Amino acid sequence: MVEVVAALIWRGDRFLICQRPAHKARGLLWEFVGGKVEPGETGEQALVRECAEELGIEVSVGDVFMDVVHEYPDITVHLTLFYASAAGEPQLLEHNALAWITVDQIPQYAFCPADDAILQRLMKE
Repeated sequence: MVEVVAALIWRGDRFLICQRPAHKARGLLWEFVGGKVEPGETGEQALVRECAEELGIEVSVGDVFMDVVHEYPDITVHLTLFYASAAGEPQLLEHNALAWITVDQIPQYAFCPADDAILQRLMKE
């Protein structure tokens, strides 16, 4: 099982989502920014590193919003989504696109399947 972390970053009533590069697994699907936890890292450290690498932003990591285990055909992930706040304007260093969306806009985007339970919870709250 691969440990993966992601950030739930709010700006007013909108949260940040990123579109995966076309050449990667689950290419062009939308997701929360984040990535794999490397050996010796905590989830929080991995999230700070991933946000810097992928978007060029500094994040302060808060509490866990939710965690999920999802089995893809090629990989099983344990995804932990943290509340986070960001300093700086996100840049497209790795993703195809990014968007700030409201909860009502979730159905308009094709997300990675591992995010489904998280998105359902966001739409209920």
